[in-house]
Amino acid sequence: MMNMSTALWSNIRAVQDFPKPGICFYDLTPLFLTQLEALTDALVASLPEDQLAEVESFVAVEARGFILASLLAQRTGKGLLLVRKAGKLPPPVVGVGYSLEYGLDRLEVSAEIEPQKVIIVDDVLATGGTLKAVKQLMHKCEHTVLGASIFLDLPELHGDLGMTVWSVLDESSKPLEAAVA
Repeated sequence: MMNMSTALWSNIRAVQDFPKPGICFYDLTPLFLTQLEALTDALVASLPEDQLAEVESFVAVEARGFILASLLAQRTGKGLLLVRKAGKLPPPVVGVGYSLEYGLDRLEVSAEIEPQKVIIVDDVLATGGTLKAVKQLMHKCEHTVLGASIFLDLPELHGDLGMTVWSVLDESSKPLEAAVA
């Protein structure tokens, strides 16, 4: 019988040299098509019960983080706070610029949300640039960051991020037979 980690990995497609040479992109589309219940179960199980009791909203990072945070918010009955790329939210917004492994970007959040206790949710943690930027953005808005929920952690690409990170999978748990494009 296949364990949960292997079942999840078997529905992830690794695409080499995308979006540019040297980058391995983990395509979660097959996972979203066939494993939403197992994915939701795994996300919830990866978070400590005391943090689930304390969190008021999950911070969804564009774009695939929207899916994961929505699953968590729906399952736990908590709120959902959207962090979007520049120009996608109506004003007033608060924003931060940051660099990621293949370029520069800017993230924004509504400036009208009252401070609350949050857990940042994203799909893949590589260098940590996006996660650090979201944490900075949350602090600018006076939210309390309890930590981050990550579906897939690539720990060899980042160091200490200055916050607790809970992950469902990390690259070292990848079975040899996992799909690679």
